[in-house]
Amino acid sequence: MNDLYTLARDQLDDARASAHGRSAHLFLHDGPLRQTVIALIAGASLDEHNAPPAASLQVLKGRVRLVGPHGSEELKAGQVIAIAHERHGLRALEDSVVLLTAVMAVPTRARGEAAVAAARG
Repeated sequence: MNDLYTLARDQLDDARASAHGRSAHLFLHDGPLRQTVIALIAGASLDEHNAPPAASLQVLKGRVRLVGPHGSEELKAGQVIAIAHERHGLRALEDSVVLLTAVMAVPTRARGEAAVAAARG
């Protein structure tokens, strides 16, 4: 078992020592499930990238801005959000640590049901 508070503190220390102002540690990898603690110092960012099939972002410390093609959302410690299925980026508004939970594959049946639901509007 991992202690999120210890992981968060350690990753933030690593981010502060990094030339890029960020650090990440994948601590849970079970089949398609991934959980990663990501630390960013104030002003640091993760450039725009593709979203996995399913993901959420929980802010453990600080404030961040999740930016996508349809706008942005500011999140603070204690808040969690589902990540939309679109390209997005992340910027730290202050020294921050987030927990990214991602599912890297969705079962075929679930994909088919999601497509039907989307087509219905």
